[in-house]
Amino acid sequence: MDAVAEALPFDDDSFDAAMAMITVHQWSDLERGLAELQRVARGPVVILTFDPDTMLEFWLADYVPELLEAERPRMPKLSALGGEASAVPIPHDCVDGFIEAYYGRPEAFLDPEIRAAQSAWEKTGADVGPGLTRLADDLRSGAWDARYGDLRRRPEYLGSLRLITRR
Repeated sequence: MDAVAEALPFDDDSFDAAMAMITVHQWSDLERGLAELQRVARGPVVILTFDPDTMLEFWLADYVPELLEAERPRMPKLSALGGEASAVPIPHDCVDGFIEAYYGRPEAFLDPEIRAAQSAWEKTGADVGPGLTRLADDLRSGAWDARYGDLRRRPEYLGSLRLITRR
C-alpha cells in the first residue's frame, strides 16, 4: 500500500500508538502529517528525529560543514513537534546508517555506497570532495584519532537523535 504521512489510509483510532522513524524531515506538510498520526492513534505518537540545534556539534562538521548546514533546515525544530523530547543514545554498532550512526567509524564516510544511502549527501548540492579528502588524510595520518579517537571506544554516543512522545 502506498501512502504519505499527510494522508494515512486508516480509520480514526485504528492503532494503539503511531510511530514515525527518521522521516518527518521528508514530509511536505509537517502539521498535516502530525495531525494524521494523532488521528489514527488512540494512544501516544512517537517520533524519532534529529535536533537541528545540535547537529553541528558532530565531528563531521569539521570536515563537511556545508553538509550539516544544508541538512539542518530540513529538520523541524523540536518545538514544532510538540510533546516531550529525550536524547537517544546511539550504539557503536548501530546498523541504521544515518550520519551519526558512524560516530566511531569515520572510514564509513569514505564509502560512496554508505553516503548514497544517506539523503543528506545528495540534498546538499555542495562539493563535499575537499572535506572527504581532508578526512581521508586525517585518518591516514592519525590526526582524526588524535582528536576524536575516544569515539571508537565509546559503546554509545549522545548526538542529535531525539525521541519525541506526544500524548
